[in-house]
Amino acid sequence: MEKSLVDLENGTTCSSWNYSGQRLAAGSADGFLSIFDARDSASSSFTRSSKSRVHDTGIVKVVWIPPEYGDAVACVCADGTLSLWEEVVEDAQPLQWKLCKSFKSNSSQVLDVQFGVSLSGLKMVAAYSDGHIRVYELLDPLELKNWQLQAEFQNVSDSVSTLGKASCLSASISWKPQRGESQESSFVLGFNSDTQQLNSSKVWEFDQAHQRWLPVAELALPGNKGDQVYSVAWAPNIGRPYEVIAVATHKAIALWHLGLIPDTDGRLSVEQVALLSGHAGEMWQMEWDMSGMTLATSGSDGKVRLWQSNLNGVWHEQAALEPTT
Repeated sequence: MEKSLVDLENGTTCSSWNYSGQRLAAGSADGFLSIFDARDSASSSFTRSSKSRVHDTGIVKVVWIPPEYGDAVACVCADGTLSLWEEVVEDAQPLQWKLCKSFKSNSSQVLDVQFGVSLSGLKMVAAYSDGHIRVYELLDPLELKNWQLQAEFQNVSDSVSTLGKASCLSASISWKPQRGESQESSFVLGFNSDTQQLNSSKVWEFDQAHQRWLPVAELALPGNKGDQVYSVAWAPNIGRPYEVIAVATHKAIALWHLGLIPDTDGRLSVEQVALLSGHAGEMWQMEWDMSGMTLATSGSDGKVRLWQSNLNGVWHEQAALEPTT
């Protein structure tokens, strides 16, 4: 018999799973952040351990920071504000979630935010509704309130050129999953905007020698570079001689192989290896499993689809899941 792991209230708008601590964070339309924990170490069911009001407007995205930096989440709200909330212990009081940092922006709204760990520490990249990307770095690993702006740029292949103010409906960011201690920071990002040059997914890598972010690949065929991007997802790599990145546009989900060795211009080779079409309507979200072998996708058709490749590298739909009620 099927059994639910977590019962979420009506009005829940987003959630984020903490694999390390076996915890779930959920945001709601009325601005509350709920945290769910396993009842005990052997339990497969979860109960809500806290509920905190974090904003006057609804929460549209919640993201856990990497577990080695503590128990904290980033919340993006419907008005485009971004804030960090941390679980703290004060005296003999029960655990509480408290605001540790609020990121202000004059006119633009935050559309997506993700964290990445590199040699130099914890970084956070945020995409804004005016088409700008801001990368922040944590100055002190023990103080989650101490961030500084490291870089600001736009999602264009020619890093020298800049565009006027864009209008972006959404954005999607995915950091390169950790693999060893020596890797540099890399992430992929795409926009759903009115400016074609911003839309296509670009892979950004931090150039340590010159202390700047450079676009090292563009994941779009020549005729599709203006297509609005709904979601991106960088697969974990367990020994492949290339990276795998999924990019969802209004047309389909494209799977790309990204080379590991740059050419003389510092660019990485790209190859589109599959085009997955199955969702009716918009594609909303994509997640890889921990091995990078199975891709889960969800969309406005209300279904979750699982995709895998066979031994010959041909991708196919493994399963389609839909609500029973």
